Amino acid sequence: MHRLDPRAKLITTFVFIVTVVSFDKYAFSAFVPFFIYLAALVSIGGLPVRYLLRKILVVSPFALLAGIFNPFIDREIVLHIGRAGITGGWISYLSILTRFFLTVSAALILIATTGFNAVCASLIKLGVPRVFVIQLLFFYRYIFILTDEAERMVRARSLRTFDNRLMSFKVFVPLVSNLLLRTLERAERIYRAMCCRGFDGTIRMIRTMKITGKEIGFAWGWIFLFVLFRCFNMPLIFGKLILGGLP
Repeated sequence: MHRLDPRAKLITTFVFIVTVVSFDKYAFSAFVPFFIYLAALVSIGGLPVRYLLRKILVVSPFALLAGIFNPFIDREIVLHIGRAGITGGWISYLSILTRFFLTVSAALILIATTGFNAVCASLIKLGVPRVFVIQLLFFYRYIFILTDEAERMVRARSLRTFDNRLMSFKVFVPLVSNLLLRTLERAERIYRAMCCRGFDGTIRMIRTMKITGKEIGFAWGWIFLFVLFRCFNMPLIFGKLILGGLP
């Protein structure tokens, strides 16, 4: 899994994400087969599940807030479970959360099995403008610089205070401004160090990219399954077969 050409994994992940987000807002059971792709890649790639779940939980508040008002806006009953009626707002809200989990998990698995440098190099090979890719690479790198500087400043403040009270607004504002200035200064030093080491905007990799039969089979095999899952609601079909609803 880790040795596959990054372009094959990038294209497969892109088709996966596009297929998942193309469902209507009330789709929920149709997402179940797409978990096969995530489970297969995690198993083959030997990725730690807890690590992926922690990363997903970090950005989960955005998904929770995205559709939090759906149950209050869409109150039409569209499903009955026994005597309980489920409104369309709750189904659409669960659909948003499921899409979020699938798409973010696929992106994290891609980076974990490929590396961000290889992903950016693949984007350039696929025709994405170099300026956009370099900006994306810098954005990824400087996020860690920002978090590192923030941790150092918070640690310094905690060592200079002797109370456990929350940070006041008067302290928070200058802290954020100072964080921005320190981050810009450190980013400038890093950029100068990169220029001194011969950086010219080209992403270089030790291993060359080469498309072989493995990559073609990997990409087309999964894309075929994604299209199949998109055109046919497999859980509904199997449910009808089990219940004897189909002739």
